[in-house]
Amino acid sequence: MPDNQNLLEKSIIENVPLAQFTTLGIGGAAKYFIELTSSEMLAAAVSWAHQHHLPLFILGGGSNVVIADEGFAGLVIHLGIGGIESRIENHRAIVKAGAGVEWDAFVALCVTNHWAGVECLSGIPGRVGATPIQNVGAYGQEVSETIVAVEAYDIESQSLVELSASQCQFAYRASRFKLQDRNRFIVTRVTYQFAVNGKPSIRYSDLQKYFAEEIINSVSLKEVREAVLTIRRRKAMVLDAYDTDSRSVGSFFVNPVVTGAEFEEVKQRASQFVPDAGEIPAFAAAGGQVKLSAAWLIERAGIHRGYVYGNVGTSTKHSLAIINRSGGSAREVLELCKKIQAQVMNAFGIALYPEPVFIGFEAP
Repeated sequence: MPDNQNLLEKSIIENVPLAQFTTLGIGGAAKYFIELTSSEMLAAAVSWAHQHHLPLFILGGGSNVVIADEGFAGLVIHLGIGGIESRIENHRAIVKAGAGVEWDAFVALCVTNHWAGVECLSGIPGRVGATPIQNVGAYGQEVSETIVAVEAYDIESQSLVELSASQCQFAYRASRFKLQDRNRFIVTRVTYQFAVNGKPSIRYSDLQKYFAEEIINSVSLKEVREAVLTIRRRKAMVLDAYDTDSRSVGSFFVNPVVTGAEFEEVKQRASQFVPDAGEIPAFAAAGGQVKLSAAWLIERAGIHRGYVYGNVGTSTKHSLAIINRSGGSAREVLELCKKIQAQVMNAFGIALYPEPVFIGFEAP
């Protein structure tokens, strides 16, 4: 540990601007910042922060964070643990990936090797380490369907632990890492299980519409990946340096899940508030509940695509994305977020909850 501590102290940089490490392109500076690629150095960094009574922030791909304009008055660990190991057992591919592996590159590797299970999660920015925290999902798939185990550094016990999928307590866009044990674990590696030569998942309506009904059963993993990327690009949900609409954290709000009674109230309010709204998009959820479209609610509440709020706004291609138009601030993002929440609540009585993590200030 002393050698690691000496190396660590030499590697720490002061006052590093964080906006450059995020897809939103917003955020102040870290008081202290370090790039780490090993679990051993991670333990040393956590120890150093505790010794100096500093808060910790673990930064991965920066695709799901909103960082305060004032920055972060502690130690930011930019985690880049790499490496991918795989083995085949009974027509299943067991694949362990480091937390710093780029997610879409990982998905592409799986598709190339004909491993089914994450093809619908193509084009999502960020890194492997974030996927279990958020239980990342899109187009009918969630990573909880394929995660076998998560290796993490437990700050409480100051040791590496391995948690089974059931111990992760996955839920819709959530897990124990995001909820009750937030800030306790730092994900270092994730182990997935895929079906070798398995069929792709085409459960989501956008994908079903993309492919002709008669060829759905013969579609390949590669074709599904390409379809997902095409659909995401139409919504500016694939990072593109030349497209301002993609300068976001992706979907800013979680699709709300409501009871049947609440859904009836939404329909009643919609008939009064938006008489020509048409049929409300709704999907069956666990426990007899109903999942609503946050994007539909936002637009019908008066926040249209391309809505401008100072230097930020909503994407011209997708009302669910708050974008940095140019020179935007975290303060403006927060204000627009609250405005959207208030208008949806006033119109439909539905609370919208942000999907990204807020660093340096409380989530609205």
